[in-house]
Amino acid sequence: MENVRNALFGGQKPVAVSSAQSSGDADFADFAGVPDPSPTPFVSTVGSSPNTVPTLQAAPTGAPYTKWYRVWERTSPSDFKQEAIILPFILLVVLVHLWGTRTNKRRANKWIAAVGPVLTSEFARVGWAGKKDGEIEQMRENSPAEFITYASGRLNVAFLDAKLTLIKRYNPLVRVGELLMGLAIESMPAPQERFEVTEYPFDGKETSLVPKRSGDESGKVPNSVFDGFVWAVVNKDIMRQLREDRYDLSLTGTRDHSKLPAWATVMTESAEITETLLTPELVSAIERAGDLLDALVITDQPVERPTKLNETVPKKRLTLSFRLPSDGNYDNVLPLFQYFIRLPDFLVSHGRFRPEAMRKVRATRDDEIRRIKKIDEEEKAEERKSNADREKKEKRDASLRNMSAEQQRKFLEKEKEKEARRAQKGRTMRA
Repeated sequence: MENVRNALFGGQKPVAVSSAQSSGDADFADFAGVPDPSPTPFVSTVGSSPNTVPTLQAAPTGAPYTKWYRVWERTSPSDFKQEAIILPFILLVVLVHLWGTRTNKRRANKWIAAVGPVLTSEFARVGWAGKKDGEIEQMRENSPAEFITYASGRLNVAFLDAKLTLIKRYNPLVRVGELLMGLAIESMPAPQERFEVTEYPFDGKETSLVPKRSGDESGKVPNSVFDGFVWAVVNKDIMRQLREDRYDLSLTGTRDHSKLPAWATVMTESAEITETLLTPELVSAIERAGDLLDALVITDQPVERPTKLNETVPKKRLTLSFRLPSDGNYDNVLPLFQYFIRLPDFLVSHGRFRPEAMRKVRATRDDEIRRIKKIDEEEKAEERKSNADREKKEKRDASLRNMSAEQQRKFLEKEKEKEARRAQKGRTMRA
C-alpha cells in the first residue's frame, strides 16, 4: 500500500546505504549506548526580592557545618596521635633545660657569694656598673655554663679576671657525649667544674696604665718589677696534660718537694726559685685545699709556642685553677685564693734572685729567640729564592715570546741539554 501511494504521489525513494558507510558506522558501535550526561541541578536562590541573582550551589556533602572556632566538632582525639607522642619529649627537654640553667645559676651565686667578699676586701672595684645608679654587678653570665667576674684597683696588680666553668646540666646529650669522648680519648678528658683566676701584675708599668690624678705631684710610683721566670705547683693527675698543652710549663723541670703533699709537685726552672716561693703559708693553704687544686702558675712566657719575635716579649701573670667542691663549701679553698691574690706583693719584695740562678732561665729564653730568628731567616731566604725564580721565569717567558719558532726550538733544546748535564753531574757526585 505504501509503495502504491509513493508511486501515485511521487514519494521519496529510500536511499540505499552503501556497504562502506555501514562498515564505517560499525566502528562507533561502542558509543551507541553511552547515555547523555546528567545535567547539574540548578538551585535558584530567587526569593521575595526581584533583584536577587540566581546562583549555582554545590550539593551537600553530608558533613555538618560548624563555626571556625568549634574545632572539637570537626576533630577527634585520634587525629592527634603524633602530637601526643612528640609533646612529652618536648616538655621533658624544656624542663631539663630549665632545671639545668637554674642549678648552674644557683651554684654560680653561691660561688660569687664566697669569693666576692675576698675580692672586695682586696680590690677597690669588683665587677661592673649595673643598670641602676650606684648598682654594682659582681658577676656576669657568658653562657649557662660560664660565669665571669673582674677586679681592679690594687697595689702591684693591674687587674684580675676570674672565670667559673660549670658542666652543661641543661643539655644531657652534650654531657653524655663529653663523658663518652673522655672515656674513649685520653687527650680529651671530660669537662669538670673549675674556677680559674688570672692576675696581671703591673711589673713597673703603673705610669703607663694608671691615669694620674690632676694636681697630684707628691705621689711616687713604687717599684713593682720582679724577675721573670716560670714556676708552678700542680696536681700530679694533670701534670702531663699541662706540660703538653702549655709551652711555658714545658720549659720547666719537675721535682717533688718534701714540704708538699704526695699528690702535688713543683715545676720550676731553678731550685732557688722554689725555696724562695714555697713558704709555710703557701704550703699550709695547699694542704687545706687538698687535691681540689689543679695548678698555681707564675709565668712570663706565652701558653702557645711563639712563632714570631714579638711573641717572646715577657708578659708576667699569675694563674690559679682548682675544681669546685661538690658540696659547695668553699671554706677550704678560700685561704689559698686569698694567698694567691697577695702573691704579687711577695714577688715584688722577694722576686729578685741571684744572677747565677737566673742564668739558666735567661739561657732558655735566648735559645728560643735564636730558634725563632733562624726559622725567620730560613723563611726569608726561601721567599727571596721563590721571588728570584719567579723573576727568572718571567724573563724566560718574555724572551720566548720575542723569538721565532726556530729560535724557540733551539732555545728549548739547549735548556734540555743543560738539565741533562746538571742531572748527570748530580748522579756523579752522589756516586
